[in-house]
Amino acid sequence: MFNDIGALELVTLVVLAVLVFGPEKLPKVIQDVTRTIRKIREFSDSAKDDIRSELGPQFKDFEFEDLNPKTFVRKQLMDGNDDLGLKEIRESFDLRKEMADVTDAVNGREAAPSTGTAAAPSAGTTAAPAAAGAPDLLKKPAQPARDERPPFDADAT
Repeated sequence: MFNDIGALELVTLVVLAVLVFGPEKLPKVIQDVTRTIRKIREFSDSAKDDIRSELGPQFKDFEFEDLNPKTFVRKQLMDGNDDLGLKEIRESFDLRKEMADVTDAVNGREAAPSTGTAAAPSAGTTAAPAAAGAPDLLKKPAQPARDERPPFDADAT
């Protein structure tokens, strides 16, 4: 509970407590605080027991810490229980191959289907577009003549 309090902070709290409550009342205040914390813990434990008993036997392994999303995800995905087949999905998905395919599609090259790597065009040739008649997105569009007006798109404005 107080794992992040260092020695300097603890000494500061003790000095403040002595200054605020005085050395005569400080033991009584500490007893009251510990008694209150103990009652809160007992109330919390009894509430947890009541909830577990009301849920029934199918929730006997239920832990309230699992309600924390990080703990739940860690327990469900990282444990050995693989009911959803996530291990096969992780093994079958190759991010590098997918990224290479997307890069090839954007650059207008076709990917080699069997090797999983991009088929690079030779140095003297240019890459053909992936689809016939598809514009090459990497080339700059031709500039209209000075006296010619660019096309007007009413939907774009």
